[in-house]
Amino acid sequence: MAKFTKLTSLLAGAAMAVTGAAAFAADYTLTISSWAPPTHGINAMMWPKFVEMVEEATDGKVTAELKLGMAPPPAQMDLVMDGAADLTIIFHGYQAGRFTATKMIELPGYEGSAEAASVAYWRAYDKYLSKADEHRGVKVVALHTHGPAQLHSNAAVTSLADVAGLKVRIPGGVGGDVGKALGATGIAVPAPKVYETLASNAADGVVMPFEGRKGFKLTEVAKNVYEVPGGLYRGSFAFIMNEDMFADLPADLQAALEEKVFGEPLSREIGKIWDEIDAIGRDATTSTEGNAINAATAEDLAKFEAIAAEVRASVIAEVAEQGVDAQAAYDMIAKEMAAY
Repeated sequence: MAKFTKLTSLLAGAAMAVTGAAAFAADYTLTISSWAPPTHGINAMMWPKFVEMVEEATDGKVTAELKLGMAPPPAQMDLVMDGAADLTIIFHGYQAGRFTATKMIELPGYEGSAEAASVAYWRAYDKYLSKADEHRGVKVVALHTHGPAQLHSNAAVTSLADVAGLKVRIPGGVGGDVGKALGATGIAVPAPKVYETLASNAADGVVMPFEGRKGFKLTEVAKNVYEVPGGLYRGSFAFIMNEDMFADLPADLQAALEEKVFGEPLSREIGKIWDEIDAIGRDATTSTEGNAINAATAEDLAKFEAIAAEVRASVIAEVAEQGVDAQAAYDMIAKEMAAY
């Protein structure tokens, strides 16, 4: 019988799994690797939700424990492929050259919440994007996005023209494409290093969703937000699992996880949490003295839409080269999100 281990105070009181008889009856304890700060919503809310769903689906026979600091963000997929951890969360933009089809969900211009985007993402993946086979070597458990990404900087940015020439931390994927189109000088820094990068003035700003205001303490080092409705892009994430670990589970437990947790159910729940932590980040901004949200003007929105249209056309063509019906995938995502 596997021993159930509760998370320590690193999660600031957020329990990783439900305590009680179900936890102590677990036959399988999965190891989760996470790279986010201890109290970030990924660790304090998303992984606990995953464990809750897993325990409920398997009548407590499967649980999990979280380990932090096992590897930096770009190394997480290899960590799971090698079996050093059973599960992790990856940001596709950190995997340079590894993912292309995942950029479809990151495109600017989609309407709707992170929940809507995450559900649409899974459905488009199931129907179209999985044909690219970019996650080979691991089992995809869920796909999800953060909320619309905005520009955070210490000096106020009040127009698109102000972005040109700035040194901005921008992740890979579509975020990098948009930053280049806006004339920013991109700096590649994983999210956990954002605070010190801005505090040391190594960058003028960062492009992230509102959750970073709280999760990465941007209210202290980037007191201004330049907000574009719908965001400059949306980040693409996946929960992934070691294939051998899943294969070693009894068939009935595999079936329970596939039916009740993996895929759309978990993607939806994680999307909901992204929306919640984005709201927390916005509240932290409006309630912190010296912080401001500067809305893009109608003129700048028209300029950005022209830029976004070029990025969309380029990415759709790029993804189509992977053997995916990229236009159909884009149309499906846009329709699903608008109707959610």
